[in-house]
Amino acid sequence: MSVERWGETVLGAIVAVVAIGFFAFAAAQAGQGSGGGGGYELSARFQRVDGIDVGADVRVSGVKVGVVRSVTLDPQTYMARLTFAINRGVEVLDESTARVSNDGLLGGAYVAIEPAGASPLPAGGEILYTQSSVDLLTLFASFAQQQPAQEQQAEPAP
Repeated sequence: MSVERWGETVLGAIVAVVAIGFFAFAAAQAGQGSGGGGGYELSARFQRVDGIDVGADVRVSGVKVGVVRSVTLDPQTYMARLTFAINRGVEVLDESTARVSNDGLLGGAYVAIEPAGASPLPAGGEILYTQSSVDLLTLFASFAQQQPAQEQQAEPAP
């Protein structure tokens, strides 16, 4: 075997080992963030859940503590019902608020839980206090419509 072929073989082996390493790391991270393995499920109802899909993060104080398991429509109230898996060892208190949030203007949506209350919700419980997502286009449009009205009021009379 020539030196050139031997070098190509070694380089190919290194690339294969690195690829296998990345695959193993990705598989370990996916299993870690799935929220399974002894966690419990909670649900909440929202008016709007724009950007939330199955697999979206559930966070407390910015720390991922679970994932969204399902997004369905409640046929009686026409509200979006989210079911999420919370990691084992994390207690969500009974008066907590679940809020749909975004990571910046172009970032993904997630569910932020703001803790409040005295006792933990049981498995299968529902977070009663929710805050839906904000539609930024509607917000900007309403802001733009208010600006001319405020400018007209600010003009002094002759």
